[in-house]
Amino acid sequence: MINKDTLVKVTNKYNGTVGYDVPDTNIHRNFFPNETKEVTYDELERVYYAPGGAIILKEYLEIKNEEVINSLFYNKPEPEYHYTKQDVKQILETGPLDQFLDLLDFAPEAIKEMVKDIAVDLPLNDVAKRQAIAEKLGFDVTKAIEIKNTKFDGGDEDTNEGYGKLNRRTAPLKEKAAPAPSGRRYVPTKE
Repeated sequence: MINKDTLVKVTNKYNGTVGYDVPDTNIHRNFFPNETKEVTYDELERVYYAPGGAIILKEYLEIKNEEVINSLFYNKPEPEYHYTKQDVKQILETGPLDQFLDLLDFAPEAIKEMVKDIAVDLPLNDVAKRQAIAEKLGFDVTKAIEIKNTKFDGGDEDTNEGYGKLNRRTAPLKEKAAPAPSGRRYVPTKE
């Protein structure tokens, strides 16, 4: 049974920092990528009913307790709510297209961002899945892979040679001539 002091594990599924303020308290929490924290049910309930709190809990953070989820959420979340990085990777690599399309349609925002990252990191070779990502998420996997594999600053992509080096854009000024014997610091040129 759940009470106000029940500790609940909450994980950030988003590839960025997610934070919230707990109303009527001085609590502010930041969850870094893939970080899990234990918080009280009372805190989650306060966050859920605060403006934007339900979106944070449904789209970016994962509550690891089904009883708490059923108590807070009016509708039970879709199965994609609990997908791990390994689940997403498996669907991208070997899952059927219909399963992948359901993933894109029903997954929370954090999982959709995970799809983009994994598709570029693999790289995803299935053209139909790349097209589905472009249509549903507005993200061009092919272009992102091209950019990832582009050499910058004339360096070698395998050794990262050339990165961090400063390259001149213009020729340096010519060195100043030695001062004239008269003690002048500037010698005008005749034109």
